[in-house]
Amino acid sequence: MLKKLAAALGVALLAGTAAQAGDISGAGATFPAPVYAKWAETYKAQTGVGLNYQAIGSGGGIKQIKAKTVAFGASDKPLKLEDLDAAGLMQFPTVMGGVVPVVNLPGVNPGQLHLTGSVLADIYMGAITKWNDPRIVSANKGVKLPNLPITVVHRSDGSGTSFLFTSYLSMKNPAWQSKVGASDSVQWPVGLGGKGNDGVSAFVKQTIGSIGYVEYAYAKQNKATYVLVQNKDGQYPAPVAASFAAAAGHADWAKAPGNYLLLLDEPGAKSWPITGATFILVYKKQDDAAQGQSVLKFFDWAYKNGDAAAGALDYVPMPASVKTMVRKQWASMIKGPDGKPVYVSK
Repeated sequence: MLKKLAAALGVALLAGTAAQAGDISGAGATFPAPVYAKWAETYKAQTGVGLNYQAIGSGGGIKQIKAKTVAFGASDKPLKLEDLDAAGLMQFPTVMGGVVPVVNLPGVNPGQLHLTGSVLADIYMGAITKWNDPRIVSANKGVKLPNLPITVVHRSDGSGTSFLFTSYLSMKNPAWQSKVGASDSVQWPVGLGGKGNDGVSAFVKQTIGSIGYVEYAYAKQNKATYVLVQNKDGQYPAPVAASFAAAAGHADWAKAPGNYLLLLDEPGAKSWPITGATFILVYKKQDDAAQGQSVLKFFDWAYKNGDAAAGALDYVPMPASVKTMVRKQWASMIKGPDGKPVYVSK
């Protein structure tokens, strides 16, 4: 149902149909699309205001907000303060979640396969090409690994999910860092490209022997066979909200200039190693105060009323202290043509 909702939201914006004058337009990350779709459904039922959100990837969201074709952009790759200032933007986090490797391996169950970050990087570099490679076998005693070639699946679009994934691989594997690096769009050494989290999910589902990476909500919705990744403490926690929350517990948002913060390879036995927040991008100077107000009003409503829906989809809501901090930022930074705040939370 949520997948259909997310698709419908994207189509509404693309086609430009059925959108009311008071509706909110946004585009970007596919990572939070399931929870944005759920929030939008409830918000419209309560207020009559719709959200036309196009889940095109973080790179597309950044481009569209800079082109001013949408009221807000969405990205899992946070922009650094100097980049925000150069574009006249501010960013704020909405929810946190986890990036999870998923596989299509006959006879292997969800959570049964264990991989380290270094091995994962070697798979994505094409240095490990078979599922029964000794480095994989040694970390998976008792698991019957097939003699199958590995088909690597990655994102084809500019993606914040890719940014988090490649940043993590760079932290765990020096060869990856020097040869490929970390970005929302990299020169993938091997593999097939799928558009969006749903595109990667679909490729993995239909390709035996494949491995991909998606936001956990997509793995959960598609009943995908997820992989456990070794964390900084040498443990293999399950990729669930509690593990994302454990990683997020180390975040100090008050000391993050421009709200730029990554949650990768955080310490703690229960911390999921590829955790990240997803962000909204809006202009500090709003040409249309009413439009800016509508955007902030929606996300303020989500801060107040959306935690249960986020948790049900295994996202981690932002702490109350962070929400309070962001609301103060809205009031001080987001101004209309008259120089006054476009929205002050009550």
